[in-house]
Amino acid sequence: MHHRIRSTILAIASLLSPVVVATVGTSREAVDRVIAQQMNESGIVGLGAAVIVDRRIVWTRGYGFADKANGRPFTPDTVMNVASIAKTMIGVSMMRAVHEGKLSLDEDINTYLPFRVVNPHRPDAKITLRDLATHSSGITDRWAVYAATYHYGGDAPEPLDRFLAGYFKPDGKHYSRDNFIDAAPGQMREYSNIGAALAAYIVERVTDEPFDAYTRKHIFEPLKMDHTVWFPSKVDPALRATPYVSHGGHIIPIPVYGSTTWPDGGLHTSVSELSRFFIAMLGDGACESARILDAEGTQAMRRFQFTAARHPDNFPASEGNSGLFWRTKFNGALVGHGGNDPGVQTEMLATPDGRVAVILFSNTSLEDSGQRASGLIFDALWKHAQALAGATKH
Repeated sequence: MHHRIRSTILAIASLLSPVVVATVGTSREAVDRVIAQQMNESGIVGLGAAVIVDRRIVWTRGYGFADKANGRPFTPDTVMNVASIAKTMIGVSMMRAVHEGKLSLDEDINTYLPFRVVNPHRPDAKITLRDLATHSSGITDRWAVYAATYHYGGDAPEPLDRFLAGYFKPDGKHYSRDNFIDAAPGQMREYSNIGAALAAYIVERVTDEPFDAYTRKHIFEPLKMDHTVWFPSKVDPALRATPYVSHGGHIIPIPVYGSTTWPDGGLHTSVSELSRFFIAMLGDGACESARILDAEGTQAMRRFQFTAARHPDNFPASEGNSGLFWRTKFNGALVGHGGNDPGVQTEMLATPDGRVAVILFSNTSLEDSGQRASGLIFDALWKHAQALAGATKH
């Protein structure tokens, strides 16, 4: 789903600074002070975070409330929707299928589909999985259609395959030439949630297994992500975070919701469980003894394949370089993914060498005027991560 997390000058400055906070104790006190102040001033209800150094969780904590009305605290085990971070699960699943010989990144996707996907502006150009995974396929999210895929109150009723057929088949109820941009595949970056969901559907087709079941078997179960699920109806109510919107000085709870294109942003997980996934991805595809992807596939997913250097005229300034459902932020200073949806702000970011990483969840959407708070919180967390990394450096 949409990934509109704003960068800030302070955050960028902290990432590039070589200064390490003098003591870990001071760092912990400082991060607590900043987070408490910014949550209070901006209206953030709940927040959870973790710091990973050398692929180990070295600090994690929750702040505020998962459910304010009932006084239930937000902890590292609180489960919430993480929006577009979900796309990294598509990347891992896709690369597993490539390793098994069931997919090719550079084959025409129509090889794997029961309906054809053709860009009417470029009808002779083939679209590949590599194009989908780098958001350069030419598929775009037509907002009038995509906005209606959100279903407030529970799981979305329309099956993914039916929606995709309706979006891409010329006689489909959602088909339009405006579902595509006028650019050859691999040439123009256009972030597409629907394109990501199409990649997940292709994994379903070639593995002959529902995508939610496939990810549970090959990612969640090996990593002991026992409370990680795709659908709101499957979330343990005792762990669920209520989503909120901070608007005009008011904090408004909103209903939980699902999405028709759920693989693009419908993952529900916790800071503690997502940390194990990130540790695997920052290494060779394994966390402790649990392997979710081979080393070659992990490296391929992280390798940047659509970059500003290669496409200087067709690269939005706001976008980072792209791996396979993997991207940079802050001008390449950090890698991973983030997410933003109603009642959701998330980040899963690390240094390019994978040594230092931060995961940050918030169950509150902020107005533009409140976005500075998100930057200041991330800035404080990153300084804390730098201090912890300095303390463990040999």
